[in-house]
Amino acid sequence: MNLNVRKAWVALIATLSTAICAGSALAADAAGPDPAAVGALIQRLGLEESATPVRDSPAWRRPQQVLVWNLAPQAVPALQAAAPGVTLLLAKDPKEAVALAKDADAVLGFCSADVLAAGPGIRWVQSFSAGVERCVSIPALRERGILLTNMQRVAGPVMAEHVMAMMLAYARGLHFYIPERMAARWTRELPAPGRMMTLEGKTVLIVGLGGIGVEVAKRAHALGMRVIATRASGREGPPFVSYVGLPDELVKLGAEADFVVNTVPLTPATTRMFDAKFFAAVKPGAFFVNVGRGQSVVQDELIGALRSGRLGGAGLDVTDPEPLPADSPLWQMPNVILTPHVSAQSDVDDSVRMAVAVENLRRYVAGEKMLSVVDVAKGY
Repeated sequence: MNLNVRKAWVALIATLSTAICAGSALAADAAGPDPAAVGALIQRLGLEESATPVRDSPAWRRPQQVLVWNLAPQAVPALQAAAPGVTLLLAKDPKEAVALAKDADAVLGFCSADVLAAGPGIRWVQSFSAGVERCVSIPALRERGILLTNMQRVAGPVMAEHVMAMMLAYARGLHFYIPERMAARWTRELPAPGRMMTLEGKTVLIVGLGGIGVEVAKRAHALGMRVIATRASGREGPPFVSYVGLPDELVKLGAEADFVVNTVPLTPATTRMFDAKFFAAVKPGAFFVNVGRGQSVVQDELIGALRSGRLGGAGLDVTDPEPLPADSPLWQMPNVILTPHVSAQSDVDDSVRMAVAVENLRRYVAGEKMLSVVDVAKGY
């Protein structure tokens, strides 16, 4: 990353963090974030801008009232500064959100069928998460042509670090040695199957070469791994990815991979895509990482592949269902690393999301090109 871009990005995060924590740092009529810093953040995250200004849509009108939920009160001044003259309707819980929705032109923070039904004037929803499979399944969203934007790519860097942490933990035996430490055992035994490994020279298959997948690829390549991938939108990819295949090549590419990383969103096409057929085709002993969605995996068949030794192990940040039931065999498997859907969490996560939400609110009020518009038909 260019040093000046990084400095600007860090400055924006610091500004938003200060505003969120201090509350009074941004007055309601204060100037918004520095445009150069906003541009640096967009460049850093690779956020995509819509092709046309939102004002060109016949459904757009300058909002008068915006419903905001799931937000700390201290963050309100930053939003208000981005939307002068707009009333922010602050809901403390879902019930209050439904009550306030009748007067709302837009919603920040969540997507609910009840809220959309109660708010006939709602024309835009800003999700605070990247996954919007529940939202796009609401008929009113499509029937009314409601604009949906999300947090795609925002968590890409930190989720990629989480993926690499799981891969390194498995490769270097931390999944074995940490429990040994907890039992106060100094063992010279090696993790099953009696070896540790290096990532350098290994092949990683990234399933879903989007915002998260590209960040994983970048880090894996930096460690000397061969990176291959699939993506639904075509075969284009960054130079550090050796081969980009289409989704129908998944099984073939799985046979080449020492590590398989799932970063796909949940859509009808990706639901239960990792099944017994896929696990039977993977390279024996491969390590499977899932930071996408639990429902993209047939969990009983994943467990079967782990028990048989076909898979060497798994790193799971998402499961089906969540929370993972206490009687799931995954809890007891020594070759499984589990985290409770926290791969997007970091010390800058809230600030980055708020920066994107503030900028999109400013753009919507001004009728400009929006960031991270969801293709409702595709589901992401």
